Amino acid sequence: MDEELKCPVCGSLFKDPVLLPCSHNVCLACARNITVQTPEGETPVQSRASGSSDYDYLDMDKMSLYSETDSGYGSYTPCQLKSPNGVRVFPPALHQHRHCSLTCPLCHRSVSLDERGLRGFPRNRLLEAIVARYQQNRAAAAAAASSSSSAAVKCQLCDRNPVDAAVMCEQCDVYYCTACQQRCHPSRGPLAKHRLVPPPLSQAAARAASGGAGGGGGQQPPATARKPATCADHEAENFSMYCISCKAPVCMKCLEDGKHAKHDVKPLAVMWKQHKCQLSQALNGVSDKAKDAKEFLVQLRNMLQQIQENGVEFEACLVAQCDSLIEALTRQKAKLLTKVTKEKEYKLKVVRDQITHCTMKLRQTTGMMEYCLEVIKENDPSGFLQISDALIKRVTSSQDQWVKGALEPKVGPEFDLTLNTDSLLQTILQLDFTQSKVELGPSVPAAPFLQLEKCCTRNNSATLAWRVTAPTSSPIEGYILELDDGNGGQYREVYVGKETVCTVDGLHFNSSYNARVKAYNSHGVGPYSKTIVLQTSDVAWFTFDPSSAHRDIVLSNENQTVSCNSYDDRVVLGTAAFSKGVHYWEVCVDRYDNHPDPAFGVARINTMKDMMLGKDDKAWAMYVDNNRSWFMHNNSHTNRAEGGISKGSTVGVLLDLNKHTLTFYINKEQHGPTAFENLDGVYMPAVSLNRNVQVTLLTGLAVPKTVKQ
Repeated sequence: MDEELKCPVCGSLFKDPVLLPCSHNVCLACARNITVQTPEGETPVQSRASGSSDYDYLDMDKMSLYSETDSGYGSYTPCQLKSPNGVRVFPPALHQHRHCSLTCPLCHRSVSLDERGLRGFPRNRLLEAIVARYQQNRAAAAAAASSSSSAAVKCQLCDRNPVDAAVMCEQCDVYYCTACQQRCHPSRGPLAKHRLVPPPLSQAAARAASGGAGGGGGQQPPATARKPATCADHEAENFSMYCISCKAPVCMKCLEDGKHAKHDVKPLAVMWKQHKCQLSQALNGVSDKAKDAKEFLVQLRNMLQQIQENGVEFEACLVAQCDSLIEALTRQKAKLLTKVTKEKEYKLKVVRDQITHCTMKLRQTTGMMEYCLEVIKENDPSGFLQISDALIKRVTSSQDQWVKGALEPKVGPEFDLTLNTDSLLQTILQLDFTQSKVELGPSVPAAPFLQLEKCCTRNNSATLAWRVTAPTSSPIEGYILELDDGNGGQYREVYVGKETVCTVDGLHFNSSYNARVKAYNSHGVGPYSKTIVLQTSDVAWFTFDPSSAHRDIVLSNENQTVSCNSYDDRVVLGTAAFSKGVHYWEVCVDRYDNHPDPAFGVARINTMKDMMLGKDDKAWAMYVDNNRSWFMHNNSHTNRAEGGISKGSTVGVLLDLNKHTLTFYINKEQHGPTAFENLDGVYMPAVSLNRNVQVTLLTGLAVPKTVKQ
């Protein structure tokens, strides 16, 4: 809400704000500074066209909030100054308010001043009250924070042992010591326009100290109630009616004078409640749009990760395709990689631009909502009605910004690119000596052709696809797919059947597998295809497994978050199984009530699911409460360690099957010694918990570098 309470001219919080005819506000002193003289008899020109778009206005606003071309009056009065907010400030006119005009720094609408001058603009007492309350709340919060540490405000940029702040920037809202201010916020360049003031907390502390010395106690005097607004034409009369035609509050004498004789006039309180209701209803619509915008931002940020992953996978697939060709295609491979990279960068740029644009709109909408809520809290009918029409229009206009399609991604995470090398590969395969070919029997199937563009790996699974290169007189009855052991060892059959696409699960992570396929029919088995190399993922990406979980387990967030409906401990396993390599994952504690004992570790697939993890001989775990932890296997409790968990804690599990050890971490620090040794076989990530706990699984993490024995 800070931006709603700052003057567009000086950039500071409003002081004595006045309400311009365009419904924007400026400080009274700033209004004097931007008032210019116009030639006698000339009418100010409206500088901004009503049809200009938000983007045009934002670009114009970045270049100049007030320019001579925009206003049409800059040449009449010399301008040598600029406010900290970049708006041109004009020196006072010689003949105050005579043939003068004022241009709004936000919408660039100009208005001529009458004989009353700036006094003709109503004072926005409602905004003034909100600013005062905002300053009091901020000072109270700062005083409360300082009372627990020290009376002086500390520098917010010091790395270690922060010293007392010397200044605060009103535009940045950051406290600086002298050294950090000279280094990070020099009084030159773009930052020269910012206003540096003494820390408000230091002034409050000084006043508190002087108040204590004077025996005045530490309490602030109660705020005095504001007087009801009075009529500008009849200063002794309070506003009691509202003229709908003039859209202004009036007093009884105004009605008696006959100025509003034929106008539609209603009681002030009635119109006050009616406009409050309209503003509240408009806010409900904007609130829904803001919620949708937040969810949309989460979707866009997730899409960034998906685009990154899909881009990497597609590049790897492309490299595999190009590597299967002869050396003459190397330069073409580089060109194809460049196209994919450009497509990825284009998608990333579009999504980032959407995030930036949506974030900016959401910040503006949220600030306006907070400001409107503060306005609704006010009990000043006349002050409220002064600005209610403009606020309702702003809220309605803000809601219209979120048109259909504004909360939809402009691009998708998928890469709609396919490299078809079939014809080229067939040509390359034909570039051979005919006399060197082995003549096959007339009915034996030819070697199948592995379709590299359809072969890929994901996590520890590999998908292979193939087709027949030449028809045979006898129909093919099936195919035999073989893979080695990931270390260049013996091949083994992993699939026998009629399908031409096969996915192999349960491979080792961070391993390279050689794959080949051959066809067979009633006359025999044909030759092998060419061998391809498949590289599995370096780290494990997995979720909780709903198929093997206890029935009391509740999974959400795409099976990454787990909770329980029972007061008893229930077990859930991960979808990955490990038999070699080094693997690390973490579990974040989302909810932790009544000091339960969740357990984290690994288990066999047939471990008991209706008791705490580690109570049988098929699980190895650490169970932990808010103060301490134990390692447990086969119901044997060992190595009690001080230090527990709470809401927001993370528990890490390091399974090193190269060294056959299991180690635990809490909040990135190793917890206790190595928990278990001599681990051999196949293990799955596992968690046990009851209804007092909810955790979220974090995978694909780098392995900790050091392990204490």
